[in-house]
Amino acid sequence: MEKKAIQLTFPREKIKETVIYNLGHKFKIVTNIKRANVTHEEGWVVLEIEGDSKEIEKGINWLKSLGINVAPVGMEEN
Repeated sequence: MEKKAIQLTFPREKIKETVIYNLGHKFKIVTNIKRANVTHEEGWVVLEIEGDSKEIEKGINWLKSLGINVAPVGMEEN
């Protein structure tokens, strides 16, 4: 199992969609929201994801196909 943190920046038209929920159901990925700031105009989320590296790659590619910007984030160990 791989674990990584990513920052998602949502375009305005995707803010109301259930993107993170769908990510966890379309792919074998466990999601954990670490930080977020979402308004009606803009939104970003720091998301910790865990799963098989191939599932994570598929999930990230799916997010990008939706027009969501995906950037890696350094993650502190608990």
